[in-house]
Amino acid sequence: MLAVTDLKKSFVAPDGERVDIVNVAQFALAAGEQMALRGESGSGKTTFLNMIAGILAADSGRVAIDGADMTALSEAKRDRLRAEKLGYIFQTFNLLQGYTVIENVVLGMSFGPRGADKAHAKHVLERMGLGHRLDHFPRQLSTGQQQRVAVARALANRPKLVLADEPTGNLDRKHSSEALVLIREVCREHGAALLLVSHDELVLGQFEKRQDFGEINLAMKGAPR
Repeated sequence: MLAVTDLKKSFVAPDGERVDIVNVAQFALAAGEQMALRGESGSGKTTFLNMIAGILAADSGRVAIDGADMTALSEAKRDRLRAEKLGYIFQTFNLLQGYTVIENVVLGMSFGPRGADKAHAKHVLERMGLGHRLDHFPRQLSTGQQQRVAVARALANRPKLVLADEPTGNLDRKHSSEALVLIREVCREHGAALLLVSHDELVLGQFEKRQDFGEINLAMKGAPR
């Protein structure tokens, strides 16, 4: 489902020095597989996810998603591939405050191949325990409920690959555990692969397959800790 080869990204520091952030020679995730990557702040793990999603262009290398090379596409085609194949769960939710819960999900679906489907959006939100909150605005929800909306939006288009960047980072321990269980269950139900990055050992410990991002990110070798 996901194959990363020789993926590199660097930035120019204020002093003019070029700093390597991501240098991943090889990484792969099979269809339906769920994996967690352990990485501290500044390790490049969010940059890595953004490059996989085509949000951030790579300096070099290849990201193949379900056989399509994200890195070789134009911006418009990257947007299309992302809408068709990917679901992205952000730590900061990124909900549109002027839209209701169901409108946030339906709007996200409108960019996908199946188009806006209010009935399916309602079904996914009900699966997330938000059937009684469809017409509420994000500001009227608890933090845990807002995260569930973000999860529903990411999964509503039935993606083949779900990326999750510290998806429980803004939740307390109880809601963190509940949200993670829901994310994993819905991914299994839809046959979606899941790649989650976190520094939280309790979150990481719930995954049978996990790996240190520093082990695959050559840019971190020898970098100060």
